[in-house]
Amino acid sequence: MLQTIRNIDIDSKRVFIRCDFNVPKDEFGNITDDRRIRAALPTIMYCIDHDCKIILGSHFERPTPGVYEERYSLNPVAKRLHTLLKKEILKANDVVGEDAQKKVKELKNGDILLLANLRFHPGETTNDEEFAKELASFADIYINDAFGACHRKHASIYAMALQFPKNARAAGFLLTKEVNFFKKTLENPDRPFLAVVGGSKVSGKLQALYNLINKVDKIIVGGGMAFTFLKAQGYEVGKSLVEEDLIDRAREIMQKALENGVKFYLPVDLVAAPKIDEHATVKYIPSQEIPKDWMGLDIGPASSRLFREVINDVQVIIWNGPMGVYEMDKFAKGSIMMSHHIAESNATTIVGGGDTADVTKRAGDIDEMTFVSTGGGASLELMEGKTLPGIEVLEVN
Repeated sequence: MLQTIRNIDIDSKRVFIRCDFNVPKDEFGNITDDRRIRAALPTIMYCIDHDCKIILGSHFERPTPGVYEERYSLNPVAKRLHTLLKKEILKANDVVGEDAQKKVKELKNGDILLLANLRFHPGETTNDEEFAKELASFADIYINDAFGACHRKHASIYAMALQFPKNARAAGFLLTKEVNFFKKTLENPDRPFLAVVGGSKVSGKLQALYNLINKVDKIIVGGGMAFTFLKAQGYEVGKSLVEEDLIDRAREIMQKALENGVKFYLPVDLVAAPKIDEHATVKYIPSQEIPKDWMGLDIGPASSRLFREVINDVQVIIWNGPMGVYEMDKFAKGSIMMSHHIAESNATTIVGGGDTADVTKRAGDIDEMTFVSTGGGASLELMEGKTLPGIEVLEVN
């Protein structure tokens, strides 16, 4: 069972909240989607209401460890937090250095301090215990609300949590909500239960597919990974993305679906082009008729209609991965249509984070989904049945 922030005493204490402020920015450094920041607000506000001294820590992208680079700073995040909370956000110029130490000491009840990008310190990504101890010395209570980083055994996620007794470390509201949603859905779903799995490679989703086949009633596979399955069925796939070494595993998965009575759907038609290019010539073709020097880059209209029928009579849908190269308008229609069909269904709809959440946002459907996860990799690992390091350290018997 997950220890939650409601179950521990935080009144007037120094609380470290591990957030996931790894938000997308444009070339000018402006935040283009602040969902992850907004998702952290309930936990931050709960700590404000309990008169805590609040220290926020987050990573942002992948800077060179030990090197400060302005483009990886959390300054835009501090500005957005100030706008959303209507409260001054103090900023430290380092993670555990002199400036951070001084500002932590000066904190008053209700103050919020945002540390520098945790990945500026080389000890973060190596799960360094000394760095974890330095971070832990800032606080009396450890709260993890960074679901999107829970699958990484990093210092602020794992080693730091272990520096606190079990009654002083817990999950924030966002992390609790994410874990409960996936756990409840995967352990005891309403039926029929459908998984929609896309993205470019089978290798990244293989374990998730094996695990899902034992839990769902139907599976739709789209995106680049569909071509490994189509080739496993003996079809010509041209220059489409195929993982040759996984063709036998693809056959195994389809065979297991057959044995389990799980309906397994692949695209019946495709949008094909000679290359991945916004200006390339495209044509709609049946999945069996990809020319040798062309590649499939999106599902076609017949597949969209078929998948809509599959979606229509299910009670729960879990979706992870787009249906094509959605970053280009020419090859985005299949993913956008899939988003519309899922949003329009009467099912409970759970969207894995990352690219899938991005598709629902582009399609204008994000508010129509029951639940949109803030973590792509983390949600995928939960679907694989794995125990995530960041969750494991917060569990109580």
